[in-house]
Amino acid sequence: MKMIMAIVERDETARVLEALITAGYTATFNESRSGVLRQARRTLFIGVHDSKVEEVLSIIRENCRSHVEATEAGAEADRAAPVVHRRVMAEVGSAVVFVWDVERFETY
Repeated sequence: MKMIMAIVERDETARVLEALITAGYTATFNESRSGVLRQARRTLFIGVHDSKVEEVLSIIRENCRSHVEATEAGAEADRAAPVVHRRVMAEVGSAVVFVWDVERFETY
């Protein structure tokens, strides 16, 4: 058994979850923030048999679209100085995925 943890952009979560459910998988998720832009993300947890890992990874890959986004980010040199805004380019929309072995799985 494997645990797949996928950190997905919040706007893409519904599409990923719908594809997983359509394929017969379930997932648990929680809210998180990450990246240079402090993007809203969701962390999905999907437990699967070893033989299904590649199928789930394929579903995630097909439903997460990476793109570059520009935004204004504030940088404060010190408390006495005014806030300086600068344009930041960052890759958003991609998934970060971890897969690890699960020694034991139980439901009650």
